[in-house]
Amino acid sequence: MSQHSSFKSGGAASSKKRSVLKRFERIDLLRKRGMWKDNGRVTGLTKTKPAE
Repeated sequence: MSQHSSFKSGGAASSKKRSVLKRFERIDLLRKRGMWKDNGRVTGLTKTKPAE
């Protein structure tokens, strides 16, 4: 039985752009945009799109 192409490692699958940011990445992005307060909550963050 052959392996599905989405499970193969390397190649185009590893260079694919992520559409979801981790929490620390979202906070960094909000800081750059000036939308983050230093005493802000880390839960319930506003939605952000990854930087292009």
